[in-house]
Amino acid sequence: MCLAVPMKVIQLQEEFGVVESGGLALRIELALVPDVNVGNYVLVHAGYALAIVDEVEAHKMIEMLSDFAVGASCDT
Repeated sequence: MCLAVPMKVIQLQEEFGVVESGGLALRIELALVPDVNVGNYVLVHAGYALAIVDEVEAHKMIEMLSDFAVGASCDT
């Protein structure tokens, strides 16, 4: 299954950046979102930011993914 995850941009380094979510920080490629700024939320897939997303929508997605992860761990 392929899944894009919303993460917050915490550092910009030219066409790369550092994003974080839930205590996990990753260095990713930002070339597909040239207008991104520190503090924006982006959808991340396979090391690339695909789009800038609204902060409220990002939090809804993060909550939904967290609920899904909890539900999946209870099924085993």
